Amino acid sequence: MKVVIQIPSALRALTGNTNQVEVEAQTVGEALAALLELYPSIGRYIFDDQQRLRSFINIFINDRDIKTLNGLETRLKDSDRILILPAIAGGLSRGICKYI
Repeated sequence: MKVVIQIPSALRALTGNTNQVEVEAQTVGEALAALLELYPSIGRYIFDDQQRLRSFINIFINDRDIKTLNGLETRLKDSDRILILPAIAGGLSRGICKYI
């Protein structure tokens, strides 16, 4: 079945600036493996050395976090949309605060 993987802007340089990729897959893990076949360099940003999802990467299927489902084994349906969402942290440094 075909699913669409939405690529966040922070990772689009690794996919030739493509914002979404359509792949054939039965599970989230298979979909991500298909993405890595097309764009191998994106793998190091999604997976660690043990091939586990990096802690700062969140994966959603149709707005549901796979952590609340079956993780990478979550089954997909035709036309599902997968979103890769890197966590973003930030804040203001003390030096900047005096200007606000």
